[in-house]
Amino acid sequence: MAQTVWKGHLTFGLVSVPVRLYAAARSETVSFNQLHKACGSRVKQKLFCPSCEKTVERSELVKGAEVEGGRFVLIEEGDLQAITPESGSSMEVLEFVKLEEVDPVYFDTSYYLVAETKAGEKPYFLLQKSLQEMQYAAIAKLSKANREHIVIVRPSGLGLMLHTLYYQDEVRQVADYGQNDGVQLTDKELELGKLFISSLAGPFDPSKYHDSYRANVTSMIAAKAQGQTIAAIAPSAPPPAMDLMAALKASLERTQQVVDASVTAQAQ
Repeated sequence: MAQTVWKGHLTFGLVSVPVRLYAAARSETVSFNQLHKACGSRVKQKLFCPSCEKTVERSELVKGAEVEGGRFVLIEEGDLQAITPESGSSMEVLEFVKLEEVDPVYFDTSYYLVAETKAGEKPYFLLQKSLQEMQYAAIAKLSKANREHIVIVRPSGLGLMLHTLYYQDEVRQVADYGQNDGVQLTDKELELGKLFISSLAGPFDPSKYHDSYRANVTSMIAAKAQGQTIAAIAPSAPPPAMDLMAALKASLERTQQVVDASVTAQAQ
């Protein structure tokens, strides 16, 4: 069952909507344990205090921030609660922006934004429908997990999605990114590039894609548990070196062969 990660109010103008946030997605990986090679037993990590020269239990830990010269300031939970801004319980819409103008590089974590009460459903769906028809999204601020996030609220299907955004100073800049040192493209090259894109174009269907590495790891663990030998997967050879036009033409021919084979298989 989905757990609430935040609840409060979404406000725009004088309208206030009680809402809840639910995590919309999470990464799935195969995790491993650390074992003692000599006996195969799982090892445990212990917290050690070098000043007292003893192992410390987690119940004895407190938060601290280093200020200068190895000196620490102790931080109590009440200290953090006392300085939580209004965005800790209320998300006020700061502005509306064209969704297409927001570079996806700023998107961080995704959440379902749900109206918490029956009375809040009408303003909730008013905002959802208005944003959808105008192709806009709302920018607001939200405090959770000891941090104030800038967030974007956008229509998705029949509801609203919320994404935390990176701040501008958190998006890394690469000096030579996008630098065009006099590269010239011919009309023919551009035409072939567009043809190749068209040959693979289609509606986005996330169900078509799967994590083959995770599947391979799971199969490998099951095989080793039964004492089986693991066959190594040969790495694919890099494509042969050729000029841009030849590479584009070969790519188109290969794509067409794949499409033809798929059509034949479906007909049989």
